Amino acid sequence: MHRGGARPGVEMTRALPLALAVLAAPPIARAQAPDPAVTRALMILERDNAWTLEQQIALCEIAAPPFKEAARGADYARRFAALGYHPVTDEIGNVIVTRPGTGGGRRLVLAAHLDTVFPEGTDVRVRHEGRRLAGPGISDDCRGLAVVLAVARAVSLAGVKSAGDIVFVGNVGEEGAGNLRGTRHLFQHGAAGRIDAFISVDGVGLGVVHRAVGSNRYRVTFAGPGGHSYGDFGMPNPMHAMGRAIAAIADISVPAAPRTTFNVGLVSGGTSVNSIAMAATLQMDLRSESATELTRIDSAFRRAVANAVTAEKARWPGSPAGLTAVIDTIGIRPAGSQPDTLWLLRAAQDAARRLGFPPPPGAAGSTDANVPIGLGVPAIAMDGGGRGDGAHALGEWYEDGDRGFLGPQWVLLVSLAAAGR
Repeated sequence: MHRGGARPGVEMTRALPLALAVLAAPPIARAQAPDPAVTRALMILERDNAWTLEQQIALCEIAAPPFKEAARGADYARRFAALGYHPVTDEIGNVIVTRPGTGGGRRLVLAAHLDTVFPEGTDVRVRHEGRRLAGPGISDDCRGLAVVLAVARAVSLAGVKSAGDIVFVGNVGEEGAGNLRGTRHLFQHGAAGRIDAFISVDGVGLGVVHRAVGSNRYRVTFAGPGGHSYGDFGMPNPMHAMGRAIAAIADISVPAAPRTTFNVGLVSGGTSVNSIAMAATLQMDLRSESATELTRIDSAFRRAVANAVTAEKARWPGSPAGLTAVIDTIGIRPAGSQPDTLWLLRAAQDAARRLGFPPPPGAAGSTDANVPIGLGVPAIAMDGGGRGDGAHALGEWYEDGDRGFLGPQWVLLVSLAAAGR
């Protein structure tokens, strides 16, 4: 998961007694009497909060490097099967579990991602540090996986009915080079069937994302014949051309609103200090909440690369050596916005009130929800409760606090509002 801006996890410091909150608070979707089955499901999530944490720890201790999520996916499917469901794993590794509705409602996908950013060989054991759980991926997104599983268990045990189908998904490929491939597959190939609404549970706290920060990611390779730093001096140098490009990129002007950013995150190339490099490579990340601004900065980036090649060749007009730059796409995430009046966002805010915590404003982020938002399908990304920090770092941690169960309860209520009852 990638938030549009840094925002720490939130630990709630107050909540109404559960039964009172459910019975006395305003309804989420339509005026209706409180559903005893929903009340039971909420109580199960609070009563069995330790079970949810056990799932979070156990799943996190199964390595899920980029493009190698199969072992964690198989275990996730096994856990759904143990709850009486019938999981299916599609051709790219998404774990899909359908809970049929009674008819007439929306078909909802409730998802969390299986993959992490950590490479193969990373120590993924979870450490207990006081009240904290520490380990790579413990918050992003082992918390989300555990919440989805806990919601599926609670509605089953409590006998909750929804009008629309609820499709529980553990999806692959959310992080980095995964390029949202799991969620793209759900929409492009119909693996989850028709999708009317989408909720991703990703991260910790009690926040919600309803605007998609788009990103374009590229690898640019500057290439030439190379040579000896002294004997062949006077030819265009791919490394110098890359430097010119980076300097020009650094001078690109971007608006503060809508928030638009750029970053050269990786550079590589060359063979020795006394060699003119045959190749030099940079990796580039461009982001914006606005598709228009993302297109604009993308054009500015491409001009910077082209101008750098032209300038480096012009620096050595007497050299016949060639110099090229090739731009390869390594990831595209669509940008998109939904109104603050979006019914799914309103459902999340109403559910927060029912559970006794302040309704969160919608925010911008880069999550699996980018895909449906880009397609015009109502979608949000919800936090899973508790608090934490250090996402994408080896020191990542999660702390449940006194009311970590609020996260699963919140996701449950919003999911039922989305599917209809």
